[in-house]
Amino acid sequence: MTNLPIEKFIITNSGDFEMTATTLFGLEGVLAEELLRLGAKDITPGKRAVTFVGDKGFMYKANFCLRTGLRILVPIRRFTVRDDANLYDRVKQIDWSEFLKVDDLLAISCSLNTDIFNHTQYISQKTKDAIVDQFREKTGQRPSVDLDNPTLRIHVHVDGNVCTLSLDSSGIPLYKRGYRELVNLAPINECLAAGMILLSGWQPEIEPFYDPMCGSATFSIEAGLIACNIPPGYFRQSFGFQRWADYDQALFQKITESAIGKISDRKVNIFPSDISEEAILKAAKNIQNAGLSEWITPVVQAFDEVKPLEARGVVFLNPPYGERLTDEDLNLLYKEMGSVLKKNFQGYKAWLISSNFEAINNIGLHASKKRTLLNGALECKFQCYELYRGSKKLKNQSAV
Repeated sequence: MTNLPIEKFIITNSGDFEMTATTLFGLEGVLAEELLRLGAKDITPGKRAVTFVGDKGFMYKANFCLRTGLRILVPIRRFTVRDDANLYDRVKQIDWSEFLKVDDLLAISCSLNTDIFNHTQYISQKTKDAIVDQFREKTGQRPSVDLDNPTLRIHVHVDGNVCTLSLDSSGIPLYKRGYRELVNLAPINECLAAGMILLSGWQPEIEPFYDPMCGSATFSIEAGLIACNIPPGYFRQSFGFQRWADYDQALFQKITESAIGKISDRKVNIFPSDISEEAILKAAKNIQNAGLSEWITPVVQAFDEVKPLEARGVVFLNPPYGERLTDEDLNLLYKEMGSVLKKNFQGYKAWLISSNFEAINNIGLHASKKRTLLNGALECKFQCYELYRGSKKLKNQSAV
C-alpha cells in the first residue's frame, strides 16, 4: 500500500498560517473569546484546544497575551498512520534540516486519542528515533535530546489514524507565568484561575474581589493582572520561538511594547486573606513578584472574620477537597463555609471549585450556575452562589 503524500502546511501570501492553542478542559470557549479579542482568524474550538489562523506576529502576541492558553502549537505536517513502523517511516520522510541543525537540542512530547497507540512515551521515542536517524544517515552526527531547555520542541498528536506534527512555540507551558516563586500544597493552575475569573464575568471597575482562602494568592494575582490589563507573559524570561532560526527580535519587541503600553494603573479592590501566616508570607512574595504590592495586600485572617464593607462583589474559594481531612471534618468545613457566606457576604456572588461532590452538597446553598472543570486530573464542579440580601423570594418580588 502506498503512503498518502505528506501534507505540508502552507503559509499564505499574507504570512498567515494555522496554529493550535491548547487549554484545560472546560476553558475552550474562554480561550476562543480571548483569541477573538486579540484578532485571530478562523477560530475553531475543539477538545482542550482551539485552532486559529494568524501570522508570525500574532503567534508572538498569543504567547505573550493569552491567559487561558497552555501552549501555542504550529502544525508542520499531517498524515495518516497505521502502526509504529509506519509512523517512523512517515516522520523520517520529512526533511528535518528545515527545522533543526545537527548540533541543536531536541525534545518531543505526545498526546493520543487513538486505538492504534496506547503509550505516549513510546510514540515520542519513535518520533525522536526517526529524526535523529535521518541526521545520522546524512551527516554521521545527530541532534541531542534535552527535555529541559531544547532548541526545538516537537509535539506529536495522533487522533484516530491522523498524526499531526507541530512545533511548540511556547517552550515551558504558558501557565508558568514567572511570578509564583512560592506555593502551598496543591496550588491552583494559573490558567485555570484566570479562566475561572473570566468565566465569572467579574467587573473589576465596580466589584471588589475577595480571596479569603488565598493560599499562595493565585486567584488574587490573576485577578490583578486582568484588572490592570497586564499581559501574563510579562514576567516570563523566554519563549520557545526565541530559539527558532526565523525568530524576529524586532517584531517581538514591537508586539510586547504594544501590549505593555496598554497596562492600566487603575486601583484594584482585591482582598486576599488566609488563616495561615506561612501562606500569607508566600502570597506576599508572589504578589510582589507580580508587581501588584501597591494595590494588593494579603492579611492573616480567618475566613469567618472576613466581613466586606462593600455592598456587592465577588468571592472566590478553592477549599480543601479532602486529601488531608476526614469526610466528617470536610463536610463540617463546607457546612461552615456556607453559613459564613450567607452571614458575611450578602449581596455577593460566591464562586467555588471542588472535586468533592459530597462535601459541596453540605454547603447548604443553591448554585445558580454550574460548570465542570479539571483541576489537574481531578474533575471539579465550579459553581456560583448568589448571596441575596434577605430571601430570594423577596428579591424576585421586588423586581416585579
